[in-house]
Amino acid sequence: MAYRYWCGECGYKTLWLTESDGAKRQIEHYERRHPGIPPGGQVEVNGRTAGGGGGGCLALLALGVLLLLAAASCHR
Repeated sequence: MAYRYWCGECGYKTLWLTESDGAKRQIEHYERRHPGIPPGGQVEVNGRTAGGGGGGCLALLALGVLLLLAAASCHR
């Protein structure tokens, strides 16, 4: 997977890198441009903002409900 780190203080963003390389570049950016401020911002994973969605859980929940309904209708 590829990760891109966005600075929480300015418009800087890393290239698409491995998770560890992206985090390292973000830390280096903060040390250079924003000394004394802990690194923050957003992390993009393969073009999607990490931690934002929840669509995968919703799909699993919907599938579970459908299976439960199917099992209940077959039980009668």
